[in-house]
Amino acid sequence: MVSDGEKLTVGTPLVQGATVSAEVMAQGRGPKLKIIKFKRRKHYQKETGHRQAFTTLTIKGIKQG
Repeated sequence: MVSDGEKLTVGTPLVQGATVSAEVMAQGRGPKLKIIKFKRRKHYQKETGHRQAFTTLTIKGIKQG
């Protein structure tokens, strides 16, 4: 959706010619999550971990092409 103050344009799903400018504020990895697989009475247990990567953006502006 793009608005210039008076006119509102809604895309389905995109607005042709619209551009978004953004600035990368931070990049990193989230907290470690433990994934545990366990089968009772089978002497099987496995533990792994996962950290999701993330990027934090600040939207500077949205313009109609």
